[in-house]
Amino acid sequence: MKLGRVAVATPDGEQIRLVAALPEEERVVDLARAYALTLQRKAADPDRARAIALTMLPGSLSAGIGGGDAFLDAAHAALAAADDASFAIDEVSWRAAVDSPVIRDGLTFEQHIQNFHRIVAKAQPSRSIYQRPGYFKGTTARSLGHNEVLAYPDFTEALDWELEVGYVVGKSGSDLTPDEAPSHLFGITIFNDFSARDVQGVEMPIGMGPQKSKDFAYGIGPWVVTMDEIASVEGLKGQVRVNGEVLSDTKVEDFVYTPAELLAYVSISDRLQPGDIIGSGTMGFGAGVEIGRFLQPGDVIELELEGVGTLRTPISTEREKAPWWPEPRPYPHEEWQA
Repeated sequence: MKLGRVAVATPDGEQIRLVAALPEEERVVDLARAYALTLQRKAADPDRARAIALTMLPGSLSAGIGGGDAFLDAAHAALAAADDASFAIDEVSWRAAVDSPVIRDGLTFEQHIQNFHRIVAKAQPSRSIYQRPGYFKGTTARSLGHNEVLAYPDFTEALDWELEVGYVVGKSGSDLTPDEAPSHLFGITIFNDFSARDVQGVEMPIGMGPQKSKDFAYGIGPWVVTMDEIASVEGLKGQVRVNGEVLSDTKVEDFVYTPAELLAYVSISDRLQPGDIIGSGTMGFGAGVEIGRFLQPGDVIELELEGVGTLRTPISTEREKAPWWPEPRPYPHEEWQA
């Protein structure tokens, strides 16, 4: 099943509704509305049917996933009333496919590691990359869905994209082994880890990980595909297009650490939560920095992943200027001696 989130205008403002995407039929199904109709056909009172439906199939995909098997059972049952709760797929306003409690992003593909260190770092990759599956945590406040506009931040001249597989967690788990981790995976989506490369170069030596170089936007979508539709993540083909021009063809290969190992490592002395998203790290040649191309105001970036679909992000035509930016302080350690 392909599950996404859309915005619906109501007298009380925007509401988020969970939908099943049926791209081959060019429509989406409002799952709560459809499920309520199935309950009414079994003599449920309309008000109670709507209340039950919104409990079982809420606008929060993370909350829905937390409902376990009952959630997917309800979603499948709702399709019995799909014809009376459908919208044209091109007419809905998408939001981030999953409202994750925690966003993490890994680094697991050898080709990207080589390209980044050769082109950007101009140094051999750190040995630490091969000692454990590294990752960082990002903000959940700036997650964009399919066709949502990314405000071009004025603090960068090197706006980049990164084509990644987004692993969506299905159930809680701590201290997992790689053998146990796959059963905790709900599905996959496309994860675009937007990057301000010039800002990243200043931030990383601080030693605190990325900050403004990453946290201005993450693209998640267009929907989450449940694992029963994915025979294997390995080998899935990807493509990057900017303004319709194909810039890169790539695929999921050359793991330094597998998805199971990445999920298991994250869970050590921590806890995976339903709806958490963990980025795979960038696929080889899946970022602009690898091919010498950054995004400009007015561009449209499309990331396609086999078995999932296409995540499209228009870039604003005007730059978004921050009301304040820190001034560098004098460096007090020119004469430093250990």
